[in-house]
Amino acid sequence: MATVITTSPPPPAGTAVLEARGVVKRYGTHAALDHVSLAVGPGECVALVGESGSGKTSLLRSFNRLTEIDEGLVTVDGQDVRAADAVALRRRIGYVPQDGGLLPHWTVSRNVALVPWLQHDADPPARAEHALRLVGLPPDLGRRWPRQLSGGQRQRVAIARALAASPSIVLLDEPFSALDAITRADLHTTFLALRDATGIAALVVTHDLHEACRLADRVAVMRAGVIEHVGTPRSLFDAPRTEYVATLVERSHARREWTT
Repeated sequence: MATVITTSPPPPAGTAVLEARGVVKRYGTHAALDHVSLAVGPGECVALVGESGSGKTSLLRSFNRLTEIDEGLVTVDGQDVRAADAVALRRRIGYVPQDGGLLPHWTVSRNVALVPWLQHDADPPARAEHALRLVGLPPDLGRRWPRQLSGGQRQRVAIARALAASPSIVLLDEPFSALDAITRADLHTTFLALRDATGIAALVVTHDLHEACRLADRVAVMRAGVIEHVGTPRSLFDAPRTEYVATLVERSHARREWTT
């Protein structure tokens, strides 16, 4: 395999909004993250791709301290997250967990308004209404309960909740994995439009290489707690850095889109 890789450069030193340097996370004797380094620039979207157990979610959650690392450095806007109050950190970063995480006994509007309310915003319902519009949902949907929504609507609400406090950074953990193909494609379009409209930086976990290539500026392929390749979607196909990455690309339906 080629050892020279064509990539988009990482953010210039000192400009990353998210950065991991030499990060290690162990669970017993197992290293979920093995000296991982990655940076996300302002307005950039980076996708983490890999099989189950590769360390994607552990890395994602290290940025909002839902994963506490054992070694290395994790920063948000240049600040060591270990020096930040964990609750305050989580309130300033949008977060979409894999299951959406909506509270079933709260209305949609109250779910979306949660962080603005916690931050003592002057008008949380207005924030919720604006966020619902951003994700393509009518504000009157706010009166419903999560159980009354379709799967795609619930994911839109989860994204709206992550955006309601106008964060500059959002973390998304397999946000579209449980949806049918048509709904996923529709939400991909919505997500891309949101990025254009808000300029938000995003780190997205997915097991789907096609999804990663469609949504992200750069893709980081993880395996056994290590990043084996990071670069533009095109670089994955032109110069995969390892045999594992080459095999992943070969088996992916994304190849056709990025080689034609």
